[in-house]
Amino acid sequence: MNPFVQFVKDLSGKIGGGFSSLNQNDPSNMAYLRNLEREMKNANTLDLPFDDLSITVFDLETTGFYPYNGDQILSIGAVKVKGDQIIDSQTFYSLVGTDAAPSKEIEELTGITSSMIEDAPPLRDALKSFYQYVKADLLVAHHANHEKQFMNHATWIALRKRFQHRIVDTAFLTKVLPNQQGLTTLDECCEHYGIDIKKRHHALYDSLATAELWVACIKQLKEEGYTNLNEIYTRIATME
Repeated sequence: MNPFVQFVKDLSGKIGGGFSSLNQNDPSNMAYLRNLEREMKNANTLDLPFDDLSITVFDLETTGFYPYNGDQILSIGAVKVKGDQIIDSQTFYSLVGTDAAPSKEIEELTGITSSMIEDAPPLRDALKSFYQYVKADLLVAHHANHEKQFMNHATWIALRKRFQHRIVDTAFLTKVLPNQQGLTTLDECCEHYGIDIKKRHHALYDSLATAELWVACIKQLKEEGYTNLNEIYTRIATME
């Protein structure tokens, strides 16, 4: 077996505390999601000091860019951040079983092949495991519109629930930082901060790199005098 294929299969089984698939007929599963929704509605994350924020930084690999035209999630990767500390011991990774085989171009880009997703958890189970991992955390992604579209679509299709989590885009942090307005892609941002992306277009490693980018930006924002996300949103609103 290709060593990379075996590596990703091992990650799917080992990283993120294992895949405890939820019993789809257990009413407690939907009760858990309802409680999670209530908890998120009560959390005012924008006003929390940076040091008190509980964050899940995540990334998706997908078959394309348009979930409403049939593109699907191939893998989910995530890492926890508390304040400006990455919690390396708490990571999440799963391949996702789909009925849409990745194209040759996507296989070459992500390393994910049709054979690798044959035994992967279905979308419903993968999302439930991901939400159990995230809990009520603020979600963070780079160029988060891609992730938001897919999570909106997938959560409704698989769980018949609306996607409730707030997602903050790391790209928006650069709008208020000096000499960073020209940074766009994850590669450009990581190069600016000297962050090494160990395996590009792998959901876990991209999320780890994005987490490092988030921490670097937050540290710089604190030096600039910002204390919470609400101040950043307010500042951006005055710039527009």
